[in-house]
Amino acid sequence: MTNICCGLFGERVAVLGSQFLRRTWTICSNSNPSLRILRKDHPQLRKRFGFSLSASSSSSFTIFCRMDATAGLSSLSNGGDGVVRFPLSPASALVIQKGDITEWFVEGSSSAIVNPANERMLGGGGADGAIHRAAGPDLLQACYSVPEVRPGIRCPIGEARITPGFKLPASHVIHTVGPIYNSDSNPAASLASAYRNSLRVAKENNIQYIAFPAISCGVYGYPYDEAATVAISTIREFRNDFKEVHFVLFSPEIYGVWLNKANELLNN
Repeated sequence: MTNICCGLFGERVAVLGSQFLRRTWTICSNSNPSLRILRKDHPQLRKRFGFSLSASSSSSFTIFCRMDATAGLSSLSNGGDGVVRFPLSPASALVIQKGDITEWFVEGSSSAIVNPANERMLGGGGADGAIHRAAGPDLLQACYSVPEVRPGIRCPIGEARITPGFKLPASHVIHTVGPIYNSDSNPAASLASAYRNSLRVAKENNIQYIAFPAISCGVYGYPYDEAATVAISTIREFRNDFKEVHFVLFSPEIYGVWLNKANELLNN
């Protein structure tokens, strides 16, 4: 059995299977003088996830998970609030967390977030639009300055470009274009190229910390499990090139899929 500390605030339970936990337990609000978890030994919890829980004091808003080795997560260390670390090499880690990628940074001078852009690189919906809004209008002007490789296209599918981050906490933005799943003749190869070229551009610019969203998993329709396999497998190719590679995932469902896939691919 291994103890892992998982951050808890209100009803956000930062452990694998959090959607199941929220359905199964009653968690008292942070205004209650004692944090209590009801039905913590629910049999389905141990069957599905291999752990039981005990609650700490309310001041720390922390729950402690007792995890069986059969749960497959005993080698992980948890950074709190849904941050889970997987070692890639003695000097490098893959970090998966739930959150807003526009707020992410580690070291201002050597960090970059990846923008899932379109080929025009002039902003759009989803994470692309959110990154442009957070960075301010200077990001759009910087994108305009990127030369077109053919009319209307600055970054073809699978390639990557870099700009400053402007008002973002991260110092740089790496723009890449993922495939539309049902339109691309080889979506796995195109998606791998988007991750691989983003990492190559980061390495060329001495970026030590980089954060990705789940590229192509929004309106481009890439199935989450397939996308996670491509993403994590490609990042593993660069296991000695970065201090940390992050996935910052807004969707709880995608976050859960990424955790499962990282456990499957990196603990075997």
